[in-house]
Amino acid sequence: MKTRVIVVRHGESTFNVKRIIQGHHDESLLTVKGEAQARRVGEFLQGIAIDAAYCSPLKRAARTAALITETIGLKIASQPTDLLKEISLPLWEAKSFADVEADYPEDYQAWQHQPNEFKMAVPQADGTTQMFYPVRAIWQQAAEFWQGLLAQHQGQTVLVVAHSAINRALVGTAIGLGPESLNRMYQANCGVSVLNFPGAWGEQAQLESMNLTSHMGAAIPALRSGFKGPRLLLVRHGETEWNRESRFQGQIDIPLNDNGRSQAAQAGEFLKVIPIDGAVSSSMLRPKETAEIILQHHPEVSLAVTDDLWEISHGQWEGKFEHEIEAGFPGMLDAWQTQPDKVQMPDGENLQDVWERAVKAWEEIVTQYSQQETPKTVLVVAHDAINKSILCYVMGLGAEAFWRFKQGNGAVSVIDYPDGVGSEPMLSAANITTHLSGSLFDMTAAGAL
Repeated sequence: MKTRVIVVRHGESTFNVKRIIQGHHDESLLTVKGEAQARRVGEFLQGIAIDAAYCSPLKRAARTAALITETIGLKIASQPTDLLKEISLPLWEAKSFADVEADYPEDYQAWQHQPNEFKMAVPQADGTTQMFYPVRAIWQQAAEFWQGLLAQHQGQTVLVVAHSAINRALVGTAIGLGPESLNRMYQANCGVSVLNFPGAWGEQAQLESMNLTSHMGAAIPALRSGFKGPRLLLVRHGETEWNRESRFQGQIDIPLNDNGRSQAAQAGEFLKVIPIDGAVSSSMLRPKETAEIILQHHPEVSLAVTDDLWEISHGQWEGKFEHEIEAGFPGMLDAWQTQPDKVQMPDGENLQDVWERAVKAWEEIVTQYSQQETPKTVLVVAHDAINKSILCYVMGLGAEAFWRFKQGNGAVSVIDYPDGVGSEPMLSAANITTHLSGSLFDMTAAGAL
């Protein structure tokens, strides 16, 4: 039975508003807005059976956790632990971002662009200095937290309330990312993420969703200040009858069913307030119709289609159920579910084939919408295997990480390019499905590709 962990960043703090670096510094308190955000998280989590709760002992996170549990009516208090403290930045804490950038220009650039190599020379009591690597340290801290949690709470649902960098380290360590990936993820104030662990520490988790913000009235996280490149809204097509039946469809051109059209309409309603400047879809029926329904709220946007975003070809598996595949190809289905990068579909594709054409199409879109006067937002609608391959790619993972990302029918993910093509992308939100059911959890069909 999986262990499900709900990870929340604290609400807006006084230092957030003033653009002051917080770290371990503990004078920063929640603003009135931050307290309201925390209560909204509690309302969002109403009805979820939570077995345990942990929080950072720093005031801004501990107060957020208290407001969430109070709003839920949770009978258990959040347990504070130093393993959930924010990243330690001893030379910078309580200073403004602007002052730090001016006073430590090379170190600041390393923190932004080479976090794994970012270091501080910290004075010691004996008059010497010790070299400290803050991002490496918080990655180790996150791994230690997961080891303890999973040893105590197998099969339970756990709430974790902490901070931006430690939350990114929690997600990163859970799905196999290293400290170099710190800035490939975003955590908004009171953004909510969900991780599913299949077993003990060491087994890679699944990122069910990341940085959900719709409970605070923002469909997707706001574009960060200073970002100049494109924002891509990556959407999986709505449900088909074969998704519902768990039948492998691959490149058989199955259309949306009625629920799939409803999901596309819900995604369209969800995104209607987002200005969209361009749209690209797989040319297959199910994503194309999904895109067309979403774009009904954006009649000025024309839809481009490409065969490069077609779903993986399952070859002889297409049209079959799992039990039929197991009977005809013994052991191969298990290999696909455990070592997807090693499987060659009979008379079909492998993930490397999918990866090459998906990345080619993706990079063409990023290039097309880079170097613009203002940042552009582009809708991209494709399939489960395509979307998972793209998510692996933008996060710096390989095809072996394919199953670490969940993609529900009608789900929305958000990928930002701070400086356009060539800059390191940021996953700002993943697998948003709140517009489909109102639930924190992805309730879409768990059908075949």
